[in-house]
Amino acid sequence: MYRRRRQVAAVLALLLLGALVWAAIAIAGLFRGDPEPTPVAANSAGAVPEATASAPATASPSPTPSATASESCNPAAVKVTGSTDSESYAEDQSPVLSLTVSNTGDVPCPINVGTSQMEFLITSGDDRIFSSRDCQEGAEDLEVTIEPGDSETARFTWGRIRSTPECAAVDAVPGAGQYVFQTRLGERVSDEVSFSLE
Repeated sequence: MYRRRRQVAAVLALLLLGALVWAAIAIAGLFRGDPEPTPVAANSAGAVPEATASAPATASPSPTPSATASESCNPAAVKVTGSTDSESYAEDQSPVLSLTVSNTGDVPCPINVGTSQMEFLITSGDDRIFSSRDCQEGAEDLEVTIEPGDSETARFTWGRIRSTPECAAVDAVPGAGQYVFQTRLGERVSDEVSFSLE
């Protein structure tokens, strides 16, 4: 009788030890992020919380990340165009230059439209006449969200003057002739727009 009790006690001790080992393996798997919940299923003694078994099932579907990725703004949907308020200007008229950034995509696009990103550039042949960045001070960032199909426009009145990098002094004044206007916003550059001064 005494031997049977010792045998039963030994079997119970082995079962308890086995359960503790499985519990340790299951908990270690949680910290490692193991995807397989096998140790949890083997722990019939309930030493590991039941939430352990349900956690992988909850995390397994992945529609949310893919939906978020599909709704992100496509950089190619952001277009920058330049325009002038006239094709020709009399001696007493100053050209008004416009930079328009448009969202041609299907989802809203966050875009930095600050003066830190803008440039209004005027050239004549190979001659660089004017850049709004040459004498710019206090350039700032300004992020706005442009809805699909919408646009934002910035206008700059060019006083028919020349400028040079780092705002160095220049005495020459642009004369009558053909000029080309091009604008940029960050890395996006518009097509060239021609106009004339009389």
